[in-house]
Amino acid sequence: MGIIPKVQGSILKVKRAAPLALEPCTLHLNKGFTLLELIVVLFIVVLGFSVVGINLSSGNDATELKVAARDIVSALRFARGQALISHQETTVTIDLVENTYTVSSRDRIYPIPKAIDVTVVTAQSELTEGSASIRFFADGSSTGGRITLELGKATWQIDINWLTGQIELDDTEASE
Repeated sequence: MGIIPKVQGSILKVKRAAPLALEPCTLHLNKGFTLLELIVVLFIVVLGFSVVGINLSSGNDATELKVAARDIVSALRFARGQALISHQETTVTIDLVENTYTVSSRDRIYPIPKAIDVTVVTAQSELTEGSASIRFFADGSSTGGRITLELGKATWQIDINWLTGQIELDDTEASE
């Protein structure tokens, strides 16, 4: 047996070892983006928008034709509505020389872009020198006809039913 020296006035305290606890190690990373990363992302976004813008502007002629066709359809529908409400005949007159149209109840002359070729098929009584009219009657019927708008290879066709006065717009290029 070994001799243990006795130390007077001191008490030896024995501590138990604490159990090992594994705590997740957290790294302190920057919580943001660098200026270079932001510039690269903005550059990619601007590049994407420019591609979309180029694609939209390439269809400008077709868009111009579509807008003109929708404007004429709107005028025809307005004229039909006016004829029904006022119980009086209303006409939409298209000047084929000047590429314009008017609605009989309005004083304004609406232009059609000069590049667009306009063809009108309607009743013989509605044709005059250089102009053609579509007449709407108080019961909603009309003289009927077809208005064709062409620009290059694109063609829009507006059909007016003589019996009901219904107006339909059709992109003839898409249906072929």
